[in-house]
Amino acid sequence: MSKPTQLTPFGYALAGALGACFSNAVVYPLDIVKTRIQATTVDSNASDKEKLSIIGVLLRILKEEGISGYYRGFMATMLNTFSMQYAYFFFYSFVRTSYIKRLAAKRPAGSAAVPLSTAAELALGAVAGALAQIFTIPVAVIATRQQIGRSLDRPASKKTAAAPADGDKAEKAAKEEDEYDDSFLGVAKEIIAEEGVTGLWLGLKPGLVLTVNPAITYGLYERVKSVMLLAKGETSTNAKLSPWMAFTVGALSKALATVVTYPYIMAKVRIQARSADIEEAQEEHIPLPQHNKPHHKTGHHVGALTVLARIWRRNGFVGWYQGMSAQLVKAVITQALLFMSKDQFEHWALAIMVLFYRLRGAKP
Repeated sequence: MSKPTQLTPFGYALAGALGACFSNAVVYPLDIVKTRIQATTVDSNASDKEKLSIIGVLLRILKEEGISGYYRGFMATMLNTFSMQYAYFFFYSFVRTSYIKRLAAKRPAGSAAVPLSTAAELALGAVAGALAQIFTIPVAVIATRQQIGRSLDRPASKKTAAAPADGDKAEKAAKEEDEYDDSFLGVAKEIIAEEGVTGLWLGLKPGLVLTVNPAITYGLYERVKSVMLLAKGETSTNAKLSPWMAFTVGALSKALATVVTYPYIMAKVRIQARSADIEEAQEEHIPLPQHNKPHHKTGHHVGALTVLARIWRRNGFVGWYQGMSAQLVKAVITQALLFMSKDQFEHWALAIMVLFYRLRGAKP
């Protein structure tokens, strides 16, 4: 085995995974804010909406949970980010190789291979994204629950504490808060107790739908890129945008793709965070779901379309985009950080590959 002098495809996947973890770590408090805004059910009055501003949620977390509240579920989120990136690359390589072999088997012997079309590449990417979702979503569900913590319970707890007749209930709620196990395994056990083992795959269906997000981003990017190059009079197939223009177009494409798919993004978070169960109990006038106890006696869990229908009835069309500003700010900052750190992480990934090469060479 020769010493690596340039990155292999898996090396690029490692660089991408490290870069994604870095960019998400820098903006992690904003990720917490985004998730909590998306998971919170509010009425249409102005006072409730003001509580869901980015600054308002940041200040409330600092007041109630301290600095550590900004990093709830940090390790689970980093694990999910890294595993999702690598799983996507693994499955993309697998399905792409399989597809090319099938095409080769149908061609006459000795004929040259035809490059895959953009549509085929996007379709293969969507299949790879779906497979990666299936294998990594349990970590994402646990990370979402850790980010939320008991924040969805606090408003109710305060109202209970204000009533003298319910002093025992308030004391019991406070005791449960103190005993809450928010470790990775603790949250996993809680999910299984409430939803069964399949609860670790909550939000899978909207997650599969959201695999179209990269396809929309890529399609918009290529369309805007071609229009801008034509406007500059560059018609060559090898013509490229300047680095900062490429970043701007990429950020704009990502923002537009987020706007298109955002309602499903929020529905997925609400299903994973238990908000959907709370809304269902309130709408049907039944007791609220209890922690570590089964939530669905019939085994039925509310779907994304039902969640969106309830939001429409409560808050109208605007409700579908609750928390989108936080989502867009995070996406743009993350994109900028990835753009600026891309080369550095590729250098580090190559250094890691060289280190493994030397370790393997040192073995007898």
